[in-house]
Amino acid sequence: MRVQDQEYRPVVFSGTAREYFGVWIVNLLLSIVTLGIYSAWAKVRRLKYFHQHTEIEGRRFDYHASGKQIFIGRLIVIAAIVVLQIVTTVLPPLGILLWLGVLIYVPTLINKAFRFRARMTSWSGLRFDFEGSYWGALRTLILYPVLSLFTLYLTLPFVIRAQHSYTTNNHRFGTAKFHFESPISPFYKAFVFAVLWMAVIGGVGLWAIGAGDVFTSLAMETAEPTPEMMIRFGLIYVVALVAIVPMAFIYQAFLRNAVFAGTELEGGHKFRSTISPAGLLWVAFSNAFLVVISLGLLTPLAHIRMTRYLAANTFVAPNGSLDDFIGGEVQKTSAIGDAYVDIEGIDLGMAI
Repeated sequence: MRVQDQEYRPVVFSGTAREYFGVWIVNLLLSIVTLGIYSAWAKVRRLKYFHQHTEIEGRRFDYHASGKQIFIGRLIVIAAIVVLQIVTTVLPPLGILLWLGVLIYVPTLINKAFRFRARMTSWSGLRFDFEGSYWGALRTLILYPVLSLFTLYLTLPFVIRAQHSYTTNNHRFGTAKFHFESPISPFYKAFVFAVLWMAVIGGVGLWAIGAGDVFTSLAMETAEPTPEMMIRFGLIYVVALVAIVPMAFIYQAFLRNAVFAGTELEGGHKFRSTISPAGLLWVAFSNAFLVVISLGLLTPLAHIRMTRYLAANTFVAPNGSLDDFIGGEVQKTSAIGDAYVDIEGIDLGMAI
């Protein structure tokens, strides 16, 4: 695949379900035996496996955090919540002030989580980094979504684009900075297609099962529920599931493609994602089917299939020699020193 003079090279994932099953089952059993304590080390083993089996042009990714760092981060979060709850119960006014302080500190926590994840990740031995600001996180990740509510979320695509702009533009690889720039149309395309799926499938499905009659019957307190009515009521949940769950995957597919297309690494290195909504839906739903019929034992296979699908549809177009680029960045980072990344930061367990 070529764009102008640059060739897009695929991301390769070499993990196998059989191999990962060994990692997964040991993580699961030890987490159960230790009442969840081992889950911090289990997370590290899982992330190391997926990173170390993902490569571009033979150069692998890696994950460098330790279970201890993640465990300490979780202890801090749990201890903070316990202390806040106790103080709020004993001294409500002081508790309110403390919770307000936590809310004010949230943008910093978000930036720390991004920074930790970036610094604990490397490709070809070179670390990533994140340099977000307090006001940038507050504005794009907290205030914009709240303000979008007053537009009935019609401006949500602008919010999502701003958030990706903030997170991407503040990441770097070695000393090379990432840059994100995209028109708003791909974000509205993702938004519109997802909403249309929910509206059309949901509307047609509810009409087909006569949902209006069901709601009318339920509104009549004296009405006796019939078996037919109860079946139709259950079908409403099925329609809601079919309308809402695929909507999320449709949105994710279009959004991922838009973000990758608008992202470039300093030096002219470009990216591409070719995820299709139908393909992503197939992998997700077939994975769910496999997990359910196996009572969870095929969960490793589901993880491998999804990761392999995403990798197979992800491409990088280096602008020149990768050897020259990596060598240059190694020299630059060595000059400024980056030993701190091994000890700075802890995993706060934030789902970002």
